[in-house]
Amino acid sequence: MNNPPPLTQDPQGRIAPSSLADLIAWFLEHDPRVAAVRQPAVEQLFQWKQEESRRAGEAVFEFESAEARLAVGVMQALIEHASEPQLHDWIGQLLNALDDAAKTNEEIAQAYQLETQSDEASVVAEAAKIPTEQGRALYLTCCWLETLCTAEIRILGWVYQELYGRPFSPR
Repeated sequence: MNNPPPLTQDPQGRIAPSSLADLIAWFLEHDPRVAAVRQPAVEQLFQWKQEESRRAGEAVFEFESAEARLAVGVMQALIEHASEPQLHDWIGQLLNALDDAAKTNEEIAQAYQLETQSDEASVVAEAAKIPTEQGRALYLTCCWLETLCTAEIRILGWVYQELYGRPFSPR
C-alpha cells in the first residue's frame, strides 16, 4: 500500500480509534521520519528524557517506548484540537517547537563538534562531549523534541488534509 489508510469517522465526526491506530502504524512502517522513533538511539534518548523528567520532579506518565509516546501524543492532539482552527494552531506550535529545537541542536553541535550524521549513533553518548550538565540536558531535550515534533507533524499534517480537504499550510 503506497498511501496511508483512510480515516473513518463516526456520525458525530469523531475519528474511529482503530482507523487512527492503523494510520499511525502505516506511518511508522512507511515514513522514515516517523519510523525514526523506533531506532535504538531514539529509544535511548526517550528513556533518558523520561528519567530526566522524573529526576526534575515532574509528574511523568510512564510510556513503554518512544513509539507509544508518539501514538498517544497524536491521539491526544486530535482529541484536544478537534476543530480545524485548533488543529491548525497546534500543528503551527509543533512547527515552531521543531524550528527552535533544530536551531538549538545545530548551534550546540557546532560549538562542541558533535557527530550528528549517523542515525545509529547514540546521541546520549555523543552529548557527553558537552561539558555542563545543563548544556547536555538542553541538547538532549532538543534532540528528543526534534524527533517527536517531526513525527507528529508528519502524521497530523496528513490527518489535517484528510479531515479538511486541503493540505496544512502555515499562516
